[in-house]
Amino acid sequence: MRHLVFLLALCASAQAVPPPEDTWMSVLLGGRKIGSMHTTRTLHDERVTTRQELQIEFDRAGTKVALSTTETDEETSAGAPLGFESRTTMSGSENVVRGTVRSDGMIDVQRRIGGETQKRTLAWPANALLAEGLRLAEQRAGTAAGTRYTNLAFQAENLEAVAIETIVGSAEKIDLPDGARTLTRIEQTISLPDAPTRSTAWIDADLDVVKLVMPVLGYELTMLACSKQCAQAPNQSADILVHSLMPSPRALDAGERRNGLVLDVSANDNGAALKIVQTDEQQVTPRAGGFRIRISPVDADTAVLESKPESSDTQANDWLQSNAAEIIALAKKGAGDAKAPAETMQRLEDFVRGYIRTKDLNIGYASALEVARNPQGDCTEHAVLLAALGRARGVPTRVVDGLVYVDHYAGADHVFVPHAWAQAFVDGHWKSFDAALRGFDAGHVALSFGDGDPWRFFTGFNSLGRMRVDAVEAIH
Repeated sequence: MRHLVFLLALCASAQAVPPPEDTWMSVLLGGRKIGSMHTTRTLHDERVTTRQELQIEFDRAGTKVALSTTETDEETSAGAPLGFESRTTMSGSENVVRGTVRSDGMIDVQRRIGGETQKRTLAWPANALLAEGLRLAEQRAGTAAGTRYTNLAFQAENLEAVAIETIVGSAEKIDLPDGARTLTRIEQTISLPDAPTRSTAWIDADLDVVKLVMPVLGYELTMLACSKQCAQAPNQSADILVHSLMPSPRALDAGERRNGLVLDVSANDNGAALKIVQTDEQQVTPRAGGFRIRISPVDADTAVLESKPESSDTQANDWLQSNAAEIIALAKKGAGDAKAPAETMQRLEDFVRGYIRTKDLNIGYASALEVARNPQGDCTEHAVLLAALGRARGVPTRVVDGLVYVDHYAGADHVFVPHAWAQAFVDGHWKSFDAALRGFDAGHVALSFGDGDPWRFFTGFNSLGRMRVDAVEAIH
């Protein structure tokens, strides 16, 4: 769940980092402690270094997963960006991004995923700020009730700037572990792609964030400023997937899922509107309070609902390293003498299903090359490897985030659980291939799709834990 780490770090970096050199926060999910955030700020020779280190632990169906991310920002004392480093570690897999901001407004970037380093030069997003720049912008805006402003926060992990709108509220008395305090309420909206995320923070007179709350996967996530001893207290068990399960009104047999289903879904909260993608296999139409989703495998008579693939859908990237020698060799082995794209993808689906020998929930999100070298993982590892193998054979592919129906999962019966699979453009349609399960059926609900980069799935992430199925019908 790299998405969770990103949102936690983003919310923390969106707040002003106070002049005191050391800040500790305890991280809670659904009221249970899952980790800590440690922020330091130092000033030396008119150069400000801000370091934020987040460490969390959670369970996935009884398997414990540890995640940590450290971001270090280098800026002038006036808040001008100089450089950054982001280091994310998840279950032994490490992703490192380093950047140096040049005087001409370009960034020299090095990114290492799965032991492979990619270098590129990008333009610095206009008006984007790092930690010190955000702190100074908040100082200039002030804390008068009703103040509203928007800043662009640069995120090193995905090399993009995110708009954060801030509205200053009134003073409130807030109960905290060490006693009640009067703090200023801050409402923020983080404009993630197609999925705005809202958070509420309470700050003191020095702009220190004392409490922060935001919804995540159907939970309330809370960060509380406290002592180092408090922040590093033992964590508690918290299953990240419990609230993201979507119960089905009834059991769905294999025949129904093979032929097609119609689901009536709606939001189970008052949050942001649900966003569900439309694909050639999935038609989405609005209905009172939600959507009607018609899911069925494509055939020759299926209407084309999507645009044709772009050139980037066949190219290698940081997560789908389809040009790596190991990926090319595996793709050739898996596809054999298949010529047609549909046959190629079917053979590759079968190959990946057998190639990933260890089905392990402890793997957070590995790149295709990491999976090729260490064939273990869950649905995401099957999806990225299959997509990369398809691209290595010249077939346009993408990775899908969504839900899939299962009869039993983690003590629950007849539920849709978070899932990932691959889609390929074959025979004029985007068609799904699922190597983690026994192929695609109408029990798959697509929420978002992307190029394998985990930060491209904000739409789906925003909907997980917030959906319910009101009715289901079989397509005859």
